[in-house]
Amino acid sequence: MGLRDAVKPLAGARTFAQGLYDFLHGTGDMEQRFIRWCEAVAGLPRRQTRVLTWPVATVFGFTAAPASHIFLKPTVTRRAAEALEVPFEYRSRPNWETYAEFLRLSRVARKDLRDLHPRDMIDIQSFLWVQGSDEHPDRG
Repeated sequence: MGLRDAVKPLAGARTFAQGLYDFLHGTGDMEQRFIRWCEAVAGLPRRQTRVLTWPVATVFGFTAAPASHIFLKPTVTRRAAEALEVPFEYRSRPNWETYAEFLRLSRVARKDLRDLHPRDMIDIQSFLWVQGSDEHPDRG
């Protein structure tokens, strides 16, 4: 039972939609909104599989607001941070501290790429993907 099954019931759909709206447009700083969003996702009905994963916690903000949010794929992100020699403290359960670290890593990458004029976090995430993915062995 993944995210799709968790939002099928009306209660799950409502929790998801309200949580996402609050994350993107709610009150409080980004930290507070991200914590509440993770709590909403963690509260979705589920069986056997986790719904609260880094991809689920970050893809919707990244898609809706790529100027300020970024998509975290754990393995690729950790490899990219290592390749860039930027410290990245990672914990597997979505949490503000790790996301804030990832935003910091993204700012470092953006600064390093400033001559290429990255438009938003989509450009930064794409760069990090190339750095950390096995799909691009000649990235050096």
